[in-house]
Amino acid sequence: MNGTGERAYFLGHSDAEVERLALQNTFYRDATEATLRRAGLVSGMRVLDVGCGGRDVSLIAAELVGPSGFVLGIDRSAEAVMAARRRVEAEKVPQVQFAASEFDEFSADIPFDALIGRFVLMYLSDPAATLRVLARHLKSDGIVAFQEMEMRTARGYPDAPLFQRCIDLYATAIERAGFESGMGGKLFGTFKSAGLPLPQMAAASRIEGGPDSTGYELMASNIRTMLPMLLRLNVVTAADVDLNTLADRLRREAVVGGQCLMFPLLVSAWSRGRP
Repeated sequence: MNGTGERAYFLGHSDAEVERLALQNTFYRDATEATLRRAGLVSGMRVLDVGCGGRDVSLIAAELVGPSGFVLGIDRSAEAVMAARRRVEAEKVPQVQFAASEFDEFSADIPFDALIGRFVLMYLSDPAATLRVLARHLKSDGIVAFQEMEMRTARGYPDAPLFQRCIDLYATAIERAGFESGMGGKLFGTFKSAGLPLPQMAAASRIEGGPDSTGYELMASNIRTMLPMLLRLNVVTAADVDLNTLADRLRREAVVGGQCLMFPLLVSAWSRGRP
């Protein structure tokens, strides 16, 4: 742990995890893009994407700032940064670069117009301190925009027991690892504690149903990633989860029961100005 209380991203950066993050990005992309637009990202801006992981949010920002802008994604994991560079090189997006850095050790010669991140503050023991440090790299009227989950808000209508069990397992793994499953609700206080202007906020959720939703595969992928932690905690057995059939069983539950599934709320917060 370092000066801002950062903790390791416990899910790792394997190819399978990068694929899960890409699926997650496809699922939540529209909500993230909408937040960045509302926060004020426009053509020509310089953007710092914190906890960039596999590069997905960096690419959304790159589309908004265009060829005249610039996006730098930083991550504590050199492995994640290497994977992000490979993917961006293949997609030929020259205005995006990546760097491995501890968040409280990051330095830049030129200030940024915006500081952004998605699903990153939940993994920090003192997210306000991290924002305070990173906001020093902003222009005086710079944008700070983050999006986080409220995991336990998810549910089915009517009740969908298997879906609800998966949400509980997902949140339990995050919580038992020492991270924050309800970071979305803490964004307002985090901005305030960081000395930032009080943020504007919004919440959105994906509501899914029917046979063609990609939400079943995403939920099964989430549980696959969390399973080693859940097994170590003796929360489940591999047989209980039965990963090979989980997505199909989630789909069947929703389709046969006529349920719509409300996935976790995504809470967004954004403001302008440094501490």
